[in-house]
Amino acid sequence: MATALAENAVAGEKTDGVSGEGSGGRLLALLLVITGAAGLLASWVITFDKFRLLEDPGFTPACSMNPVVSCGNIMKSDQASVFGFPNPMLGLVAYAVVVCAGVGLLAGARYRRWFWLGLNAGMLFGVGFCAWLQYQSLYHINSLCLWCCLAWVATIVMFCYVTVHNIERGFLPAPAVLRGALGEFPWVPPVLWTGGIGILILIRWWDFWIS
Repeated sequence: MATALAENAVAGEKTDGVSGEGSGGRLLALLLVITGAAGLLASWVITFDKFRLLEDPGFTPACSMNPVVSCGNIMKSDQASVFGFPNPMLGLVAYAVVVCAGVGLLAGARYRRWFWLGLNAGMLFGVGFCAWLQYQSLYHINSLCLWCCLAWVATIVMFCYVTVHNIERGFLPAPAVLRGALGEFPWVPPVLWTGGIGILILIRWWDFWIS
């Protein structure tokens, strides 16, 4: 998969007639569409349930399965509306942009360096915000939302692969050794990252999982 990313980037330029500093590979395009759609789905479901909860305080979201996996507890928390409106409404816009970027690449679009860097910066904000929400969920709200977890994973994966793309293209400075390693094993950062979150979740509620 590592070399496939680079090969697809080159192949995309040759077979689709796409050239220029910002053209991306078909694999990256599909990844953006899939992860963006996953995040969009999670955001839509959470937003829908949030409005139902506002209409009926007694409403219980379908993903509230037990004391730990309880989307309702997450939605009722102050952290769920950091900017004065439900957080997933921000995701509805952000993930839609990612899907559009991926579809554009599949259609043969070329994006300039500033676009890739801007997309990377937006995703950096996204993973930072997700990291904060993860901390709040695990250690303050004391509940877990499965749809939130889907959005977390989608954001981490898209951020990692776009960062690798930008490093490979020279849009972001990086040592040759790091560039080569990421080019060969782009899947390592997202796997380690999501695996680390999974371990934290396992440890946080260990007594519950084994009971």
